[in-house]
Amino acid sequence: MGFFIYNTLSGKKEELIPIEAKKVRLYTCGPTVYNYAHIGNLRTYIFEDVLKRALEYTGYEVKHVMNITDVGHLESDGDSGEDKMALGASREKKTVWEIARFYEEAFLQDCERLKVKKPTVICRATEHIEDMIAFIKILEEKGFTYEANGNIYFSIDKFGDYNKLARLSMEELQAGNRVEIDHYKKNPLDFVLWFTNSKFTNQIMQWESPWGKGFPGWHVECSAMSIKYLGETIDIHCGGVDHIPVHHTNEIAQSECALGHKWVNYWMHGEFLVLDNGKMSKSSGDFLTVSRLIEKGYSPLDYRYFCLQSRYRKQLVFSFESLKEAQKSLKKLKNKIKQVTDSITKIEEVNRNKIEPYIQRFEEQISDDLNIPNAFTVLSEVLKADDLNSSEKIHLIGDFEKVFALDLLLEEVKVSNIDEAWINLLIIERNNARKNKDWARADEIRDGLLKNNIELKDSKEETTWKYIG
Repeated sequence: MGFFIYNTLSGKKEELIPIEAKKVRLYTCGPTVYNYAHIGNLRTYIFEDVLKRALEYTGYEVKHVMNITDVGHLESDGDSGEDKMALGASREKKTVWEIARFYEEAFLQDCERLKVKKPTVICRATEHIEDMIAFIKILEEKGFTYEANGNIYFSIDKFGDYNKLARLSMEELQAGNRVEIDHYKKNPLDFVLWFTNSKFTNQIMQWESPWGKGFPGWHVECSAMSIKYLGETIDIHCGGVDHIPVHHTNEIAQSECALGHKWVNYWMHGEFLVLDNGKMSKSSGDFLTVSRLIEKGYSPLDYRYFCLQSRYRKQLVFSFESLKEAQKSLKKLKNKIKQVTDSITKIEEVNRNKIEPYIQRFEEQISDDLNIPNAFTVLSEVLKADDLNSSEKIHLIGDFEKVFALDLLLEEVKVSNIDEAWINLLIIERNNARKNKDWARADEIRDGLLKNNIELKDSKEETTWKYIG
């Protein structure tokens, strides 16, 4: 049975043929750790997790590499805007290094709550500066760069197929790039590989380089680190659809120029989570996090289940009404499964011939470009099946859980049973809100914890909590 995925590069669904038989080299774009990940960001990581789980379920060995952008990354995908790390440090009166570690840990904790498996390799940009410098030197030696105003630019005119991923005209790419006018660029779509003359004075994150003291451009980190850990050709590269016209387009250009051959065989992109008034964005200052969902009485797995009800390539409209429906549906599903487990009074034989057709149908769905909604249909068939005994049903549910990861065989846990790390993270966020005189957010956190039977007590020295349930 083949495994089929939609390849953004070709614009069609293709059978996955990995470089090495039954081994997949997977690279996914990680977070810029200057703030909490919002649930729109996390939808992409859930999609990538399901992809990895589905590949492993069907017998592939997956080496998964994800970057952590903990070096200054500008607000726009181009070379304009503010430094995200500096913005975070200024907002919270911390060093950029403290900001990076805090939000990296918060992101990984969100992933753990959502049952997103850890990558094989998590690589921080700040720990791979030498790799980026070496990569830029290769491009320089091959004649793909130029120096202007102290910065090293990549010349897109020297890469003949620059728009092949986005399949947009150069005018359309430029219009969607949101790039401020940079008179030093030969082409408006050229991008910076190394900044030595940043518009930011007293930039904290800087390193020595052959071109002077400075810091790398955002696009270069993914190329340098993926090649370091996955080799010169990658099977699958994933990310959100917003990365297609700029970040991933620039990654392809610089990587294929440096390597001299095709870099990634399959590109997969997850669609946006959208609100009634448009795409969720941190720039608005008002966005939803996993912690906020928990405060409002939802478990992280309610949100994972909500995401799994839609195909990853389809925009998903979020509302608390639809999340509530997903929560009810998941609870109903777990209750049905509990009825099956409660009906087991003795050890029953699991007949492989009886369960095999269900396994095959499940595998067909997840291998069809991750058709997870149809995979749930197979689960529903299992629960209704008259030809399966209870032990066979539980065996199949446990097997499907390798992909779903929804704790379907665990009894419902009250939302108030929250881990201490989550509470402490919220206390830190509340303290930051109080320092910044954001009293509304501080009160929202306190009230949300109280709804979950967690009472806060403030003193001059610290904030403590106790469970009052």
